[in-house]
Amino acid sequence: MPKYSTIFRKFLVSYLIILIIPSIAGYVSYRTSISVTQSISIENSVTQLQRSQEILERRMVEVEGFTRQLALNPDLNKLMNERKQGDEVNVYGIWSMVKQVTPFSQTNDFLQNYFIYLNNYDVIFTQGSAYFRPEHYYQNFRYPDLTVEEWKKEVLGQTHRSEIMPLRSYMSNSKQTSVITYMQSLPLDSFSGSSPATVVVIINEENISNLLAGLEDRYGGWAHISDAQGNTIGVRGISETDAKKLSLDTELDKAKTSQFYNDDLVITIHSDKNGWTYRAGVPRQVLMENANQIKYITWLVTGIAILLGLLAGLLLSYRNSAPINRLLGVMKEHFGKDGIAERNEYDFLQGNISNMITSNRQLELELKRQLPLVRDGFLKRLIAGEFHTTEEIAAAAAQADMRFSSDGGYVGILRINGYSGMDSVEILNELAAARLILKQALTDAVNELPMTDLGSDRIVMIWTVQQEEAGGLAWRQQISETLEKLAQVAYSEYKISVTAAFGDSYPAIMDVSHSYEQAKQMMEYAEFSSKNSIIWFSDSRLETATYYYPLDIEQRLISTIRAGDPDEAKRMLLSVMEKNTENQQLSPEMKQQLVGELKGTLLKLLDQKAFMESELLHTLKNQMIGIQASDALSAIQDEMIEIVNALCGVINSKKNNAHIQMVEDIKQFIAEAYGDSELTLYRIAEKVERPEKYISQLFKEVTDVNVSDYLEMIRIEQASLLLRTDACTVDEIAARVGYNSSHSFRRAFKRVMGVAPSSYRQSINI
Repeated sequence: MPKYSTIFRKFLVSYLIILIIPSIAGYVSYRTSISVTQSISIENSVTQLQRSQEILERRMVEVEGFTRQLALNPDLNKLMNERKQGDEVNVYGIWSMVKQVTPFSQTNDFLQNYFIYLNNYDVIFTQGSAYFRPEHYYQNFRYPDLTVEEWKKEVLGQTHRSEIMPLRSYMSNSKQTSVITYMQSLPLDSFSGSSPATVVVIINEENISNLLAGLEDRYGGWAHISDAQGNTIGVRGISETDAKKLSLDTELDKAKTSQFYNDDLVITIHSDKNGWTYRAGVPRQVLMENANQIKYITWLVTGIAILLGLLAGLLLSYRNSAPINRLLGVMKEHFGKDGIAERNEYDFLQGNISNMITSNRQLELELKRQLPLVRDGFLKRLIAGEFHTTEEIAAAAAQADMRFSSDGGYVGILRINGYSGMDSVEILNELAAARLILKQALTDAVNELPMTDLGSDRIVMIWTVQQEEAGGLAWRQQISETLEKLAQVAYSEYKISVTAAFGDSYPAIMDVSHSYEQAKQMMEYAEFSSKNSIIWFSDSRLETATYYYPLDIEQRLISTIRAGDPDEAKRMLLSVMEKNTENQQLSPEMKQQLVGELKGTLLKLLDQKAFMESELLHTLKNQMIGIQASDALSAIQDEMIEIVNALCGVINSKKNNAHIQMVEDIKQFIAEAYGDSELTLYRIAEKVERPEKYISQLFKEVTDVNVSDYLEMIRIEQASLLLRTDACTVDEIAARVGYNSSHSFRRAFKRVMGVAPSSYRQSINI
């Protein structure tokens, strides 16, 4: 859990909201699927019941058709219209009718049990037999709840028009069952009283129940058929008592086709043909079996998705909040903690970052405003020889946003004539305007020409040229032509007269100050000789009779050796020797003085603290004293180069010792504070009082390891020691060695050690 849990919670809540939205959509889709599945199941159940209704009504129509065929049978009409004479019975006619009606039972299972009663003969005949006394028939086929007289009266003695007796108990050859009875008087137009004949069809309840078996077998439900008066016609899967009780329950809406009653779906349809009511019940769990499968799959998938989404939300919340928390930590260290109490974290960050951006813009504007001053200061330091190494010059040039196209060139001084010794306000203003005009003209003529003011009437110019062409006549000619045109324009338009003096060409940027000193000498010579033209130091070289070793070169040589740069010190020493041997021959006296000056320079360095503590002090001192002016200059040069290298080696050794000590201090601080999860490169730099980039490069150079890698190595080493015991869990060890989470600790441990922490602990215990 991040240190600032508020941001973590805000991220997590936002991810949860995003997760809830599709979950709601999924729930709506799920409810729609359940509703559609339920509707389809109800529709299938209604269709099943309607199919059973159609089959039953078709069978009943066949039964009615059977009675109509009998009504049209001429033999039966003849038989039932005959008058009985005494005890005589038309036996032949009766047996003929028995043979004619027998095949009907083979076409419809509803016609398997029926009889025809002839009133005139008081005879009952069925398929395959005839009973000349109805009592004999009633002995085998009867209703237990009716006596013979009641049976004769209700069934045989009345006129019936497609009349159906509701379900009731029935004995058939001592076998009890339940039947419904269909009764039709013949002829069909019989109205009242006794009719000549009566057709009675006894339909077994099982034949009707079998038509409803699909609802019970498929759904495990029940079915009930009742006539218009509510009497039971057929029942399956439920007792007749429970079925009647359900029909009389006021909570059941008789007008609805489908409705849920208790735990069943009750389907009710009404027949328009005979007024019968067909009612079926399907258990809810069976009906919703498909819907339940959808529900289980939906909840399973939704649950897994929510769980994975929650885990992803936790991970993303931590990953996104951790950088903000670290940024908050840095902000609190620099800007204080009071702002968060009054505002939330985002307002705190927004306010401080906004202030930083505003301050940065103000700083940029201020730097741009001061950039000309920075450039002017850089150029003044450069021509004064205040830089000790080329790296220092490069850094200062980058800070001043200045670039030199090459390392070589010329330094020149441009003087405005006619104002020597004048220092009134009006004169100074006039000189300032003249300098501005001349610098603008030079800028138009030469792009990016470095210039700086020297006093009120002089401008220093640094002309950069290619090193192989430095000192060549082509560049001198080009510079002279440019300045001559400038002088002509300045005089013709502004009445400004100028004089230019140039030093010798410098081969490296470190020699700019030397070329500048030469230009100064030539300007002094021009003032002394009253020359108003362009003069070059190289043109006056042969006129001097002394040795070349100016004071600025000596100071620069001392600074270079103190900086520990042997290559630059060697180059400067060779340059001095070259200046004194090129185009001139030193006299023995001048040679002795030059060698004495060089030895004096080297002896001055030995008075520095860095050399006083060196073991080479006496050796180097004796080596310097042993140099004789009578030796050849080449031998003297080699001897001095050897001494210069030794001096620079002493300096670099001191530097390396200081660097090593600083790295040791950094290691010591890391060893003490590795358990702090807030330990950063900034904190380490603050501890050793050096810039972050400096200590990062220094640590890498000395140890060949990055600071961050070294910190991770120390943490993992300490963690491996703790894992050797069972005193702490992996999560506790992660917190103790400075990791914000056990997950990041496990990844780091496996990256360094090659195995997971738990595996490492197991291998140790084995």
